Amino acid sequence: MRVRLAIGDFSRMTHLSVKALRHYHDVGLLTPAEIDPASGYRFYEPEQVPIAQVIRRFRDLGMPLDEIREVLRAPDVGARNQVIVAHLERMESQLAVTQSVVASLRSLLERPPAPIAVEHRSVGPLLALAIGEHLSMPDLDPWLDAALRELDAAAGSPAGPRAALYPAELFELGAGEVVAYLPVASEVSCGGRPRMLEIPPAELAVAVHRGSTADLDLTYGALGTYVAEREIGVDGPIREHYLVSAFDTDEEPRHVTEVCWPVFQTTPAS
Repeated sequence: MRVRLAIGDFSRMTHLSVKALRHYHDVGLLTPAEIDPASGYRFYEPEQVPIAQVIRRFRDLGMPLDEIREVLRAPDVGARNQVIVAHLERMESQLAVTQSVVASLRSLLERPPAPIAVEHRSVGPLLALAIGEHLSMPDLDPWLDAALRELDAAAGSPAGPRAALYPAELFELGAGEVVAYLPVASEVSCGGRPRMLEIPPAELAVAVHRGSTADLDLTYGALGTYVAEREIGVDGPIREHYLVSAFDTDEEPRHVTEVCWPVFQTTPAS
């Protein structure tokens, strides 16, 4: 005899709420075995219980519904595992970021900020291969990584470190025109997104940040305080120079980033 499970019973058996089950039906993830044409009631079969339990576990792991659908519809074990492994790798990456932020927070709470050394530097105009785009803060890191890789491939022999310009509105409003660039010795013929750009001259107060960018804001805070105390800040984008980065080593403690704040003088105020 065929066994029909009402949606309430199916919900209790799978620990998925009735609301979730209705949503999964609406998006085509888990379709009931039968829908009563008169009442619209949904009925499931016992064979669907393991499928629903798999869905719940993937949702507990934060897997998007589209990826769960790929897993359930995979033509073979290899295709299914490929989707699962890709999601697990993203989770591991997110875990590493979380651990880095937690370590930075502990350091911030337990130890006073270390003294910061500031160099005043005058830089002339710079010929660069660049990619610019209007971005919001959450999109910044993956965009910057992709843009710098694209510039690396197009530049050939760079004449300086990888770098980026960050406008004030990115920090103040959460979005702005970010420019990733790579200095070059001469014009480079390129297609796609990279374009030739002259980076304007500037007077800069420069501080070196060592280690993970998870606590890069600490260097920003110390450098910004230095500039504010001396009342030497001027309008203009902040520059970051990536002297040692993930392009060079996976060891974050070895990463070195210069943070360059625009100022109107190149010698420290007395």
